[in-house]
Amino acid sequence: MNPDPHTFPSDAPEKIPPVPPGSTESTGAENDAQTVQDMRFMRRALALAQEAAEEDEVPVGAVIVRDGCILAAARNTRETSRCATHHAEILAIEEACRKLGGWRLPGCTLYVTLEPCPMCAGAAVNARIERVVFGARDPRAGACGSVLDICALPLNHRFETTGGVCAEECRSILTDYFRGKRKKPVHDTRDPVSTTDLPAEASPSAM
Repeated sequence: MNPDPHTFPSDAPEKIPPVPPGSTESTGAENDAQTVQDMRFMRRALALAQEAAEEDEVPVGAVIVRDGCILAAARNTRETSRCATHHAEILAIEEACRKLGGWRLPGCTLYVTLEPCPMCAGAAVNARIERVVFGARDPRAGACGSVLDICALPLNHRFETTGGVCAEECRSILTDYFRGKRKKPVHDTRDPVSTTDLPAEASPSAM
């Protein structure tokens, strides 16, 4: 088992294999290589989100990609670590910086299953991330166009944004997680999940 649940065991970037002919990822997007690539990497982030859900963490996963290789991958650990900053995006950015040997991440794309919050979007700005690709929108805390658009501010760096990649899958994993939380009694000593932490898609009124 990998001793570090947030990253790959080797410092070597993980190369994603080509999409096989006839796969569901290539259907309807044969003429758009960027869309196919976005879906491939978002599926990796979704796998990390599922791992987070299995550890009773809010299911959000993130990967950072450069030149077709995954530099870093992480999932939410906020509840386990009891640290407010341990969002998937922050942990992935930290790991990518370690691997590249500096705080700038030029040419890198951040893939994340839920629209980044202001903290994570700000970290992407500070790390000089070139592009942010997210799945589900977060109308309660999203900082890439939902609540605010950090790239509309007069900052010293702006990243390109693409939203809605594998949106239904990203939304479903969140909705299923929070629906399950409401059905289960709380037996641990952690703070109960607040409905203010839910994206609107997972709120009781949306179910």
